[in-house]
Amino acid sequence: MIKTDISAEPGKQEIVITREFEAPRELLFKAFTDPELYVQWIGPRDLTMTLEIFEPEDGGSWRYIQKDPGGNEFAFHGVNHEITAPERIIGTFEFDGLPEKGHVILEKSTFESLPGNRTKLTSISIFFAVEDRDGMLLSGMEEGINDSYNRLDELLDEMQK
Repeated sequence: MIKTDISAEPGKQEIVITREFEAPRELLFKAFTDPELYVQWIGPRDLTMTLEIFEPEDGGSWRYIQKDPGGNEFAFHGVNHEITAPERIIGTFEFDGLPEKGHVILEKSTFESLPGNRTKLTSISIFFAVEDRDGMLLSGMEEGINDSYNRLDELLDEMQK
């Protein structure tokens, strides 16, 4: 099984996530920017996903809501600062459920072509404070990322048949 590497150096305000996918860069990029594909893989498998806003362009915004089997909702939103197909996406990410605003994360995802029609995805998330980063790590983020990327692998495999 393909492994997702999640690294967070002590005392630093960032998380670096890398994973290789068995798909060409253009296809992986499309899965991040096509709303019909995006909803099929983002988030843990046991949550339902609703896209409220999805504007995959420079300056575009996005917002989605995930609902668990008990009916609890988790909303996230952000702004795309740069979308350069099929190379990179830079934007913000914020969880709506925190008691105070301002815990914005800056994210940069790069898509690197590898031999054999494979792609390496590297996502760097920069937090305002180490405490924010550590809170994210303790939130179950690793399980959510792994589940999402496993679902993405399945979707990419299906798209290439």
